[in-house]
This record gives sequence, C-alpha cells and structure tokens, in this order.
Amino acid sequence: MYDLLVVGAGPYGLSIASHAAAAGLGLRVLGRPMASWRDHMPRGMFLKSEPWASSLSDPGGRLRLETYCAGRGVAARHGEPIPVEMFASYGLWFARNAVPDVDERMAVHVRGCPGGFEVLTDDGEVLRARTVALAVGVMPFVELPAALNGLGPERVSHSSRHADLSRFRGGDVTVIGGGQAALETAALLAEQGTRTRVLARAAGLSWNDVPPAWERPWWRSARAPHSGLGCGWRNWFYAERPGLFHRLPEPTRVRITAGALGPAGAWWVRDRVDRAVELMPGHEVTSAHRSGIGVRLETVDRDGRRARLETGHVIAATGFRARRERLGLLDDELRASLVALSDGAPAIGRGFESSVPGLFMAGLITASAYGPAMRFVHGAGFTADTLVRGVRRRLRTGPGGGRIPAPGGNLRQGEGLRQGSDLGHGTGR
Repeated sequence: MYDLLVVGAGPYGLSIASHAAAAGLGLRVLGRPMASWRDHMPRGMFLKSEPWASSLSDPGGRLRLETYCAGRGVAARHGEPIPVEMFASYGLWFARNAVPDVDERMAVHVRGCPGGFEVLTDDGEVLRARTVALAVGVMPFVELPAALNGLGPERVSHSSRHADLSRFRGGDVTVIGGGQAALETAALLAEQGTRTRVLARAAGLSWNDVPPAWERPWWRSARAPHSGLGCGWRNWFYAERPGLFHRLPEPTRVRITAGALGPAGAWWVRDRVDRAVELMPGHEVTSAHRSGIGVRLETVDRDGRRARLETGHVIAATGFRARRERLGLLDDELRASLVALSDGAPAIGRGFESSVPGLFMAGLITASAYGPAMRFVHGAGFTADTLVRGVRRRLRTGPGGGRIPAPGGNLRQGEGLRQGSDLGHGTGR
C-alpha cells in the first residue's frame, strides 16, 4: 500500500509528487504528464502569467521555468509571454527530472477501503494507498451555458476541447466569452482565415495593462507590488498568502473567489482581436437551435433588444466550475461524503485535506478554500509544500485520526465514470 497516490500529472500533480518524493513518501503518480497543455490548447497560444510566476515546484527550486528556457537558449523575461508549447515541454522536462516514474495510465475510479483508498486504473489494475491527492485540473469542470445544451459537438464545443483550430479555416465561428481563452481563440481563428465574432455578456471587454517594469522606483513598488497574479496589494495577498486567505470566513472566501480576477484579455492579444474580430459585447444567448449552416443563436442585449444570428459553429470559452458532483472519478458514497461549500465546491481544510480523512485535493477545486491563486500555476508551490505536510500529518495519525469510508465489496473494472486527470487550461492563463 502506497503512502500517497497522486491522481493527475499536470503542474499541481507533478509539484506535489516532487515534494512527496523528497519527503521520502511511498509514492505513485497516475496520469499523462501535462496532458491538458499538450492536448487541449491550439498551437500559437501563450501563457498569460509572467514567466517568473509559471514554474512548477520542487523543494530545492532547481527546476524553474527560466532554468529550462536558459538551457535552450531562450530568455524568460518579465513582460514577454511564453508559448504554451514551450511550457508543456518544460513540464515534461520537470517530470523527467523530479518525478521520473510517472505511471501514464489514467485513474478511472476511487473508493474508500479499510486503512485508505483503492484506485482503479484504465487497464483494470487496483492500486491501494493510505492517502490520495486529486490533482485533476480543470477538464472535469467544463462549464457550458444551458442555452447551448443538446446541439452536439459538431455544432457547439468548449474552448478547452481544441488542440487544433484548422478544421474551422474558411468557416464562420462565434466565440462566447470575454476572457483570455475567448479572445486568444478568436484571434487565432481570425488569423487563419475564419470569419470570427466574439459575443460577451459584459457591456465592454476588459484588457490587462502592460505590466510595469520589474525594476522601478521603490515608491511605485510600495504602492503596487508585483505578484504572481499581477500588480497590487490585493493580488499580492491572493498570490502570496493563501494560508491567510483560508482563515477568512467561508462566505467571504466564496464571494472573493467568484469575483476576483474576472474575465480579461492580455495586453498582447488586444491589437490582434481589434483588427480582425467582430466584437459583440453586451449580448447574451437566450436560446440556440440547429440551422442549415450550423447554429442559429437568439440573443438579447442589455437594453432588452432581441436579435438572431447564424453561425457555423459556437465555441464556448465560458470557463470551468469546480463542483463536488463533477468529481465523477469518485465512488458515489465517497463523493457524497464530501462536505460542500455554498458554491458547490468541496470544503477543503488544513493541509488541503477534504472532509474525508486522507483524501486531499489540489488546483482549481480548492480555489474557494485557498483563493484565486489556485486557478493558476503560481499556486502549485504553496499547494505542494502544504499538502505534503498535511499528508505526513495524516500518516502519523493513522486510521485512528479519522475513519476513512470503506464501502463493502471490491472494485470491478468499469465501475464509475471515466475522467481525465491533469491540470491545464485555466491555470496560468
């Protein structure tokens, strides 16, 4: 029986594994390294986060993004975005050097057992561990507007489903959303010859400013310090003090997480959008239907005026919503045992441990507990160190520290929902 089984091999899973290995824990990591970054983002995208805020975490800090880039003759400079392809390659390099024994099979089902957990892999093997860390990224939490349901993937898709946009070349695509995923996807579509429009609920699009110079007068730094989530004291608090954020009252944490760092495009994509993309802010889709060319959208603007438009395909860049019921990887009884917050996310306690003793969580699913940094790669460092300390504390207390649910019977191949296990879009973007 392993001390810790990490489900997911994205930035959070690999960082946790690196810290766990250094702590001497009996460890197994399941998942294809950096799968979301490799399989769910089209070529030509860039990280929105600064290079210095986009490193995975190893205890010695030797395997940082700038180290990888320097070894390939590339400077990772402040204010210069890093291509997603380079970041994905960096993650693979990190895995080879910090977590060389990643098991690329997928975990498809997790349930409690006496003394710990049983995890079923996609080829039918059952692995047992005293503790489990779910670092499943964002893909289980894809959010599509209800108005788009039922049209099928040939007409409607989520922005995270596209590693290649070339299928839309020469066509007509409507992108829904006002954040970076929507705006960068629209720019890439337009640049390949696709007629592209962006439809967003907000009255106007928001754009991040060009970041101030790294070295600047002390008084400017004092007024608005740099942080892994942008300049300003509020962002600094979210980025650098997740432990203090966790001490805030639950309603406050949930409210802040829902509204902080709202949809906005990076400064370096603005010109690309303005010159090539039709922009329709202040519009909301009320219904969608199949049509001769693809989809007919019914919309309403902020003044109540209704309109109709025809498009070949709709890409919904509408984000992710981390809710307990979307953790289909978990056995029904185990999932039902999770205490949920008012926004539907699992309650996460000290050391990133859920309300089920021995079941730990990382990444987007923990944002309502530890703050907006958990939506970005920058949060992986705090998470990895804190979570591994929590695992060691749980291992010391043993089963007597809290009974882990142990439903009767054994796992059978094929039980439960098959779910991917990696972190990708949404972190560092």
